[in-house]
Amino acid sequence: MDYLQLNKQTWDKRVQTHIESEFYDLNSFKAGKSSLNPIELEQLGDIKGKSLLHLQCHFGQDSLSLARLGARVTGVDLSPKAIEQANLLKRTLNLEAEFIESDVLQFGRVNKRQFDIVFTSYGVLCWLASLDEWAQTIATSLVTGGEFHLVEFHPINDLLSGYSYFPNDEPDIEEEATYTENSDGTKSTVVTWNNPISEVISALIAAGLVIESFVEYPYSPYNCFDNLAEVNGKGYQMLHKGNQVPLLYSIKARKIV
Repeated sequence: MDYLQLNKQTWDKRVQTHIESEFYDLNSFKAGKSSLNPIELEQLGDIKGKSLLHLQCHFGQDSLSLARLGARVTGVDLSPKAIEQANLLKRTLNLEAEFIESDVLQFGRVNKRQFDIVFTSYGVLCWLASLDEWAQTIATSLVTGGEFHLVEFHPINDLLSGYSYFPNDEPDIEEEATYTENSDGTKSTVVTWNNPISEVISALIAAGLVIESFVEYPYSPYNCFDNLAEVNGKGYQMLHKGNQVPLLYSIKARKIV
């Protein structure tokens, strides 16, 4: 079974629905609103003039928000439909960015360029069959002293939803609809892998990166899971037996040599 092709087909189908959704709010973005959240903005800091590789960039909103902040951005995504829309969006907004159609792991096998920053966020790791190869892609794509930034959904939410926290020998293969509010319920095949946080950190260390920070957060900026409740000024939270569930985590790492 060609897992990569199945996921590519699914993400191709999702692009137009996402563009038309309130979730992505493309009209506000075109009017100048950033699609980035305070967590990643604070972690990234001043990126003006820096070269930045954005892995799994979807149709380019976050990439172009980073470009608006002055970074020289290259975005990578496996979906040709997403890359097509990213290029259309950059031309519409007269912004500078490069977009490359490629699976992350395939990109890492051929990429010879290096960047000041590698960035990826929100719902990215479950699509990766090999964390070790992913981490090596990041390490080889960074200049010495370069930074890696990850903001990701916490896998404990998957555990509470009935999935394994620890990896299985085979990926989960399911039929599911997309997560935006305008989904018509049409389901497509998705192939995902379980990636516990310990394995994410271990893969980055094994690739030679130095972990500088690891933070867990009880709030999500997105109402994209079941049983979330809005908390004014903070985002959305989930309670389990009256206690907050960690919904996000972030990692900052650096390439020393």
